Amino acid sequence: MPLGERIVVKPSLKEGEKVLASGIIIPETVDKEKPAKGVVVAVGPGKYEDGKRVPVQVKEGDVVIFSKYGYDEVKIEGEEYYILPESGVLGILK
Repeated sequence: MPLGERIVVKPSLKEGEKVLASGIIIPETVDKEKPAKGVVVAVGPGKYEDGKRVPVQVKEGDVVIFSKYGYDEVKIEGEEYYILPESGVLGILK
């Protein structure tokens, strides 16, 4: 369970990437840096502002686009996840 306004995202492979049998991800190009995409798997309760809790706008299951450099990587049971603040989310794909 993330704290405050943080969310946990399971990253998606980027377009053009492929995964080798060894698990190494080969990017399409290293020159084309784009925002990352993933699925929200956990959401914190929100942050406090002026003594009141402000809920997070994203919810579990949302597919989001987020800033490529604004997250912390963690591995849980062999799966890679990103923890980022809600402010790092650029948009929700519908």
